[in-house]
Amino acid sequence: MSPAARQMAFINLAHGFTHYCLLILPTAVLAMVLMPSGPFGDDYELILPLATGGFVLYGLLSLPQGWLAARFGRHNLMTAFFLGAGVSMIGTGLAPSPLWLGVALAATGAFAAIYHPIGTALLVDVAGEQPGQAIGLNGVFGNVGVAMAPMITAFVAFRWGWHWAFILPGVLCMLAGLAWMREPVFDHAAKRAGKPFPEIPPHLVRRAMIVLLMVAAVSGLVFNAFTLLLPKLMQERLAGDPGLLPLAGVAATVATLCGAVTQLTVGRYIDRTTLRQMFLPMAVVLVPALAALAFVDGWLAVPVAGVVAAVLFGQVTVNETMTARYISPALRTRMYSVRFFIGFLGSAASAPLIAFLYGRTGSQAACLAVLAGFAVITLCCAWFFPNRREELNPELWAQAAPRGGVPQAAE
Repeated sequence: MSPAARQMAFINLAHGFTHYCLLILPTAVLAMVLMPSGPFGDDYELILPLATGGFVLYGLLSLPQGWLAARFGRHNLMTAFFLGAGVSMIGTGLAPSPLWLGVALAATGAFAAIYHPIGTALLVDVAGEQPGQAIGLNGVFGNVGVAMAPMITAFVAFRWGWHWAFILPGVLCMLAGLAWMREPVFDHAAKRAGKPFPEIPPHLVRRAMIVLLMVAAVSGLVFNAFTLLLPKLMQERLAGDPGLLPLAGVAATVATLCGAVTQLTVGRYIDRTTLRQMFLPMAVVLVPALAALAFVDGWLAVPVAGVVAAVLFGQVTVNETMTARYISPALRTRMYSVRFFIGFLGSAASAPLIAFLYGRTGSQAACLAVLAGFAVITLCCAWFFPNRREELNPELWAQAAPRGGVPQAAE
């Protein structure tokens, strides 16, 4: 295996760990509330907000990653991700009190914040001129992390207790970090040498980035809220019996894995079509799918949730390719930092929003109806995004003179 292929494999593995470690609690809490005499009580809506600190830091600490990368190097930051997230997950599993649990979850979110700005920029550099397929495959690893979290957590918590649901992945993450430390730093500059980034009219870059940042804020909230809701939603719609916790975890996993199909498909075709042609149809489907999920019951909730998951994960691939096509490599890490910072601010709002709505209504329907309203904003953004054939043939950007001026680099 070449150095580039090995690095891509580690980056993909890190993406899986990132989403997995952040989504252990939503399923583990279903086991924690079965122990009312324990230190955390039996109130779902009181335990779940303990994840808020982790999601806040996950968003806030994504912003300085571009500066940290310039100072310490992206390879060293990925080492910190693997080792730091692993230790934090182990610490969460050993938590004897709500305060310890909240602090350990916050530390997990802080180290997980490293991945998206750093890992995605590394991935795009390794992938070269057509990053869509690599981004799609990378998205599948993230999707698998999201999908495996409820199922594995449910079975481990049901069999050995919720503590081990955090400790076991923490140990595996640390072992991956030790292996990553043995990898040499890959020369990305040599990989992309010989073909300069095209000069894109500034007004199109501004338009694309306005849409990208607006979508980041809205989709961050919708994506994270949906993944937080899913285990509880499956438990409510399929069976209220606590003994069927593993069944709820499997159903949540099946629904989420539908996103893997979309990401592979989007990743395969996104290098052959414009971003808007991929983005708009998915945005059209998302609104009615979320609205329908608020009302369907029984096993019908699984395929409807699968449609929602497929669209949400497919949009992630499109959004990450937006930055690759419209921002030069020199500024890409910083842009990913800003984009994920804004996106994860929306993510941070999801846990308290769900806890509030669920506490007031006692069901998931109100939460999903609100998310459907946010999805309308995503639809408007998809409609406004540029639809330019130059995306597929960058040499044509030189002919696309901006209004009232000479083409300039997209920096």
